Amino acid sequence: MARTETVVAFSDLYLPTVNGVTYTIQLWRDRWRQRRTAMPVVFPEMDGHEPGSGEFPLRSVRAPLYPQYRLGLPAVPDALDTAYEPDIAHVHTPFTIGFAGIRYARKQGCPVVASYHTLLDDRASQYVSGNVLDGVKRTCRLYERSFFERVDHVTAPTSFARDHLLETVDADVDVTVVSNGIDTDVFRPVDSRAFEVRYDLPTDRPVLGYTGRHGEEKNLEEAIDAVAGTGLTLVLGGDGPARERLETYAAEVDADVRFLGFLDRDELPAFYSALDVFVFPSPVETQGLVALEATACGTPVVAVDAGALTDSVIQGETGYRYQQGSIGDFQWAITRCLEEQDRLSALCRRRRSMLSVEYSIGQLASLYDDLE
Repeated sequence: MARTETVVAFSDLYLPTVNGVTYTIQLWRDRWRQRRTAMPVVFPEMDGHEPGSGEFPLRSVRAPLYPQYRLGLPAVPDALDTAYEPDIAHVHTPFTIGFAGIRYARKQGCPVVASYHTLLDDRASQYVSGNVLDGVKRTCRLYERSFFERVDHVTAPTSFARDHLLETVDADVDVTVVSNGIDTDVFRPVDSRAFEVRYDLPTDRPVLGYTGRHGEEKNLEEAIDAVAGTGLTLVLGGDGPARERLETYAAEVDADVRFLGFLDRDELPAFYSALDVFVFPSPVETQGLVALEATACGTPVVAVDAGALTDSVIQGETGYRYQQGSIGDFQWAITRCLEEQDRLSALCRRRRSMLSVEYSIGQLASLYDDLE
């Protein structure tokens, strides 16, 4: 078995964009370089990020339908060829730079691995509806199948994502479940009193919370409905296109909802630690890193029983799941978490080592070594 040292990462999403994919790539690069040799990354050039060592931006154009993103022109820079001798190429997205990564691997004669981070057919419903939706979903699945059947191996962050690729997309691929992992040195239980004072969080009643994108797909109305008329407080960190509508809706249903806005990453451990329960009603996740971060901070999670959260939230151990669309079931799960908070918090802390990125990197290293 060969020992993998250099892995070249390819991604259509990278800094300065902040999301689960870019977070994972940064974290993997950092931990991989501590364990092995190098993980350079190829990505679309974008204003707001000055490339550092081991970063190779490609010329890019604005992505259609997504003006905040860029599509890289798939010409791998000569500087990459002269700087590194790759053992593996790992592609994180199935678009122009993803295809560039596959071509690069074939040219270099090394295996190529792909991560299945996003379910494209689930995202289609955010942009189209009615009679054309089924056709768009089928097109997305055909596209995914074509892309992932070109690589040597696929990693999926949860068994749900793996099963979706194998059964719904019907891709003929080898898939290994490897959690993206989180930085448990950062995400741990901390003293949250200063955070509570800074954001004027109530101390006389339970506080529930969520942080992340405020988008239609995140289903945050259900969290607002779950606290309306209960005397509970819901705090929402983050921002997004649905925020203004959510603020209006919370006022209409007379729910105590506090919108904190974007939180710096160094504030998040205190945010999670300040909560009695983290709520996560989004049914479209492939893993749901914020649920893992909350768990690592000792905070139980109430999550919708859909998508990858059926894997990421362990019923009766790291929290409880509820049936999507049932506010009564959502409130039942919240009540269970509040009543069992001490027991659940202790069990959350016991799972920290399995949530760590170090655990995930160990799995990746074994997978890469087996492919060489």
